[in-house]
Amino acid sequence: MIFLSSYYNHHQQFLSDAFYQKDPTYRFIETSEMTEARRALGYGTGQLPAYVQPYRAGKDVDREEIEKADVVLIGSAPEALLTERKEQKKLIFRYEERPLKKGRQLWKYPYRYFKWHRENPADQPVYMLCASAYTAADYARFHLFRNKTYKWGYFPQCIRYDKQTLFSQKDRTKILWCGRFLDWKHPDDALGVARRLKDAGIPFTMELIGTGVMEEALRQKIGASGLEDCVSMPGPMKPEQVRHRMEQAGIYLLTSDRQEGWGAVLNESMNSGCAVVASHAAGSVPYLVEHEKNGLIYRSGDVDMLCRAVTDLLQNPEKQRILGEKAYDTIVGMWNPEVAAERFFTLAGHILNGEEAPDLYQTGPCSKAEILSERWFKNE
Repeated sequence: MIFLSSYYNHHQQFLSDAFYQKDPTYRFIETSEMTEARRALGYGTGQLPAYVQPYRAGKDVDREEIEKADVVLIGSAPEALLTERKEQKKLIFRYEERPLKKGRQLWKYPYRYFKWHRENPADQPVYMLCASAYTAADYARFHLFRNKTYKWGYFPQCIRYDKQTLFSQKDRTKILWCGRFLDWKHPDDALGVARRLKDAGIPFTMELIGTGVMEEALRQKIGASGLEDCVSMPGPMKPEQVRHRMEQAGIYLLTSDRQEGWGAVLNESMNSGCAVVASHAAGSVPYLVEHEKNGLIYRSGDVDMLCRAVTDLLQNPEKQRILGEKAYDTIVGMWNPEVAAERFFTLAGHILNGEEAPDLYQTGPCSKAEILSERWFKNE
């Protein structure tokens, strides 16, 4: 098996480790150089494992190795690397977030239609691993990957805590937000919640971890709103530092809109036992969160609904604890690298043995990805 992707990072590390445990011939091939912006967010993983073929500027990837592999999983990589595999009709899995993050953009439809059909012939074994609950629906608009879409995602480290210790150390008044400070991630919505909570006299603290173009504006808003005593912005942190903050927090906010292809911080915060309040539009939410069972969902952009959900959790610490425990169980029991790798090899094996569209699992990684409307969340 070969995994082609832009660069090796902590979001792919643990899934790759699980693949390697299943298949010692597994290879991860980098196809581009990591950006400085990503390095600033802690994406560098230090020394690369032996199974990684690092990117080298000016050096061609070994196409013969890609051609001979039983299975190729492709994230971000030049399409030309798949030419020989397609000619031989060999198994390919694409690993993608939703392609229509910025809306339909109808003027692009003709170009996309012909390009994507040329790259994904219907009569060839090219399948889609959906790293967003909206991927299947986006491609269905172009009549692509019919009955060939499977639930997938990103699979960061799954830590198996002592649950009693984890939940005993949580501050039930602490709210956490992590990520790049970009408009489509809506960190300002978190500050809107903070302002309302303070006006209502509800005890809380909030921490916004990250960096980005909105950072200075957010700091100014904190000052102008008189939130300095309850909201802090400590700057960017390494992944392990972020996880430590998640372990301490009672509530985690994911406020991104449709441009959030997945949102691996949701996996991490749920694994850390946080009670999550998540926007319905983020790609990971329909797969990972069941409303009122292992977290709370709100309509993207509806700050009133977001604030009601957070207030509910602050005023009901027992509910907060129960949702946090269920969130933890979801990741440890299903949405983790080990389960994903095991199921992927099983799915690929069935296809290699002649099954065109195996339907092996009812839910979780490698179960069939349904066509999901963006208006699926109706809860008031």
